[in-house]
Amino acid sequence: MLVLLPPSETKRDGGIPDTALDLGALSFPELGRQRREALAGVRRVSRSVAVATHALGLGPTQKFEIERNRTLGSSPVMPAIDRYTGVLYDGLGADTLEVAARAFVERSVVIHSALFGLVRAADPIPAYRFSHDSRVPGMPLGRLWREPISRVLAGQDGLILDLRSEIYADLGPAPERSSSAFLRVVTRDSGGTKRALNHFNKKGKGEFVRALATGGQHIASIDDLISWSHSVGLTLERGAPGELDLVV
Repeated sequence: MLVLLPPSETKRDGGIPDTALDLGALSFPELGRQRREALAGVRRVSRSVAVATHALGLGPTQKFEIERNRTLGSSPVMPAIDRYTGVLYDGLGADTLEVAARAFVERSVVIHSALFGLVRAADPIPAYRFSHDSRVPGMPLGRLWREPISRVLAGQDGLILDLRSEIYADLGPAPERSSSAFLRVVTRDSGGTKRALNHFNKKGKGEFVRALATGGQHIASIDDLISWSHSVGLTLERGAPGELDLVV
């Protein structure tokens, strides 16, 4: 199983002492050229505070993000699953998982970064600021990532469960096949109609991945996934073609 997660704009500071970014240590080495291009673009716009503020969509209290980008090559790294923070990653709580559950996350979870493309949960990355809506002149993110990421995903065997936001899914669509599904978090109103959640969908996704890590490690198909969810008190249903609805 491959579980695709979006990144978060917020990231934990620091890292493992005496470490630095090594692109050769990242999974999916076939994305190396795109990673180098993205890193060069981020460094280029981060030379100027004014340019970086505009390109990265920074507010008055976020100027520290520019320094993060300027030191991308020398700042310490930590596993990607620990680097990202925010509602989804708080719900997942990777740092509190038992050994077997953490191993599942490191084996199965892949995070789609605008800077590094696809990275596995244990891949060591530095703190940075670069998002789907960042604007680097001459480097549109759709052109950079869509085809290479789609190609990598198409080459993966087994079940692909896509928990990315729609905008990240568009930056590298997962293959359309029976063993691939896009997950939406919804609620059901008093009339039985499903309605999409916004902010709270992140918490639902994080908790769902945590449940998978602690008890759903041998799922091989969409039907298996639905059956497992019911066995642990979750409501997972088939939605639109190629989609699953997590009803919370």
